[in-house]
Amino acid sequence: MRNIAVLAAGGTGGHLFPAQALAEALIARGWSIVLASDERVAGLSQDFPAEHRIGLSSATYRRGNPLSMATAGLAVLRGAAQARALYRELGPRVVVGFGGYPSAPALVGAIFDRRRTVIHEQNAVMGRANRMLAARVTRVACAFPTLLKAPPQVARAATVVGNPVRPAIRALADLPYTPPVADGPIRILITGGSQGARLLSELVPEAIAALPDPLRQRLLIQQQTRPESMEAARRTYRNAVVDAEIAPFFRDMAGRLGAAHLVIGRSGAGSVCEFAVAGKPSILVPLAIALDDDQGQNAKLLSDVGGAEVARESQLTVASLSGALEKLLTNPDRLARMAAAARSVAIPDAAERLADVVEETAGA
Repeated sequence: MRNIAVLAAGGTGGHLFPAQALAEALIARGWSIVLASDERVAGLSQDFPAEHRIGLSSATYRRGNPLSMATAGLAVLRGAAQARALYRELGPRVVVGFGGYPSAPALVGAIFDRRRTVIHEQNAVMGRANRMLAARVTRVACAFPTLLKAPPQVARAATVVGNPVRPAIRALADLPYTPPVADGPIRILITGGSQGARLLSELVPEAIAALPDPLRQRLLIQQQTRPESMEAARRTYRNAVVDAEIAPFFRDMAGRLGAAHLVIGRSGAGSVCEFAVAGKPSILVPLAIALDDDQGQNAKLLSDVGGAEVARESQLTVASLSGALEKLLTNPDRLARMAAAARSVAIPDAAERLADVVEETAGA
């Protein structure tokens, strides 16, 4: 009998990347993988190594809106019924949810069928979908040592495994950090993120342009930015005579991260864990509108050990960011200490640890 695992993940990279890393780890152990998501599943990454892809009925809801909540509840129940029909056909040993409303129907169907279930929470604050189901699943694994907003009994029993990262990022854990040398180039990588990228797209170039001329001349900038902000960023860098590569998306993110002396970006769970695995000093700007300040709590993993500086949006200005950059970029010893601190809290083998939890839960 084949070992089959259903991985339930939404359509965002924050959920899909950890699910894909787990899928690859389980496949290496002989498992077959089914990817379950909402009905948009056909549009998901074709690189996901699943034998089957299924779209289940699901919906999100607006808090405080009874009609919206009722409609979403009915959609999840329809998706759960679809999932149960599939489970009777395939007979999965375990169902693993990665959060977000698209994962709910697969988990609810598995709970109704009394199948073994695992939730993996990527953030330091447990998301709403996971929070509602955590007390009913077989096992909970989490990425961060803290699991805020989780039911107390769930938080106590959760297994810390880290956030599974892509193999190319995992390989960076074996590379030492080399700080910039005197009068040599300084490589800065700026990752915008899909939410709130305009702030970084516009403010970071202005802050870099405000640096002293001798320091600016050493900079090599690689910045992800939204298409509508690209020309303004290019113009700012060009006027400041700064060598900058601007694009909405970088395919070779692992290579760019590996070469960076400093990273500036949001503090989504995946980003924070990737910066830690790569051992990179960073300036983190938590998304102010993030639910339950999950990005601010994620950032604490690095800031508490001295691996990152946190710049809150409400306090972030061109002058404050430019001053922070000057202090860091002119102190290579501090950058090296930050890199070592970031790496000290990394869990490079998170995918293997999560695969262990899944196999233990499945009884395999």
